[in-house]
Amino acid sequence: MPKFSKTSEANLKSCHSDLQVIFNEVIKHFDHSILCGHRGENEQNEAFRSGNSKLTYPNSRHNKIPSLVIDAVPFPVDWNDIDRMILFAGYVQGVAMMLHAKGLISHELRWGGDWNRNHKTSDERFKDYPHFELI
Repeated sequence: MPKFSKTSEANLKSCHSDLQVIFNEVIKHFDHSILCGHRGENEQNEAFRSGNSKLTYPNSRHNKIPSLVIDAVPFPVDWNDIDRMILFAGYVQGVAMMLHAKGLISHELRWGGDWNRNHKTSDERFKDYPHFELI
């Protein structure tokens, strides 16, 4: 069974409890890494400068304590395998829907590859495949 690295565990602990519930369930069946939860000012502004975020500090949901956003990718990480990231996102969203329906989490989840939640990735201008946020 997959398990989190110490870095992934620490990143997950900086996130809202609903994100912790979702990703602790996902890790049981789909190996992945938690790249980021909470971002401080320097981290957020660097993410903006590098083009990985559209927002500067303190305007990102990553900047809340606890973070309302998590960046997670399938492990091992292969940034060129977009199909695998999309498959992972579908799995995460399915788990989140099930947990929400059972009343185990109080928020729904939005993925950065489908901001408008219409189940299409082709109509998105900014594709942030690792990004999952509570709504």
